[in-house]
Amino acid sequence: MGYSQTSEPIRLERDCDAVMVPQGEVVTLPAGQVGYITQALGGSFTVYVDGNLFRIRGADADALGKEVPAALELPEGAGDADVEKLVWQQLRTCFDPEIPINIVELGLVYDCDLERLDDGQRKVNVRMTLTAPGCGMGDILVDDVRTKLEAIPTVAEADVDLVFDPPWNQTMMSEAARLETGML
Repeated sequence: MGYSQTSEPIRLERDCDAVMVPQGEVVTLPAGQVGYITQALGGSFTVYVDGNLFRIRGADADALGKEVPAALELPEGAGDADVEKLVWQQLRTCFDPEIPINIVELGLVYDCDLERLDDGQRKVNVRMTLTAPGCGMGDILVDDVRTKLEAIPTVAEADVDLVFDPPWNQTMMSEAARLETGML
């Protein structure tokens, strides 16, 4: 299921922007800083450094000595169905930094549809929620979703709407997610 819970030691090879979990505050971790990768999912990393958790974007994977993820590609003459399939694939690469399960399996994506723009490009509209309304990572998660959807060829814009009605609860999780978290 792409679950990767590790405690791989790391030493940052360069200064690197990171987001504190769960506060959502952006900080710079200095070159030479040591810590552990606790989660490596969906192209981003959660690292444990000096008693705190931080999220590091996939684009900064090289700072951890890892490969930067490859650019997304669509087959020649791809239609809406191909793009929609890639949209859902990308949504499955978005993770709550504290829960090693993607937002689709967690049941956080309420609605997702594609819209054709006048220039032939597409706009993706997503309605999603968080496991807890006050989560400091909300903006970061929304930004992660938007960035990953806008990385899809032909997607000009992703509109990610954060909603809290209906409020999320554990019954919205997929059976696999409930099994993995022991909430079945």
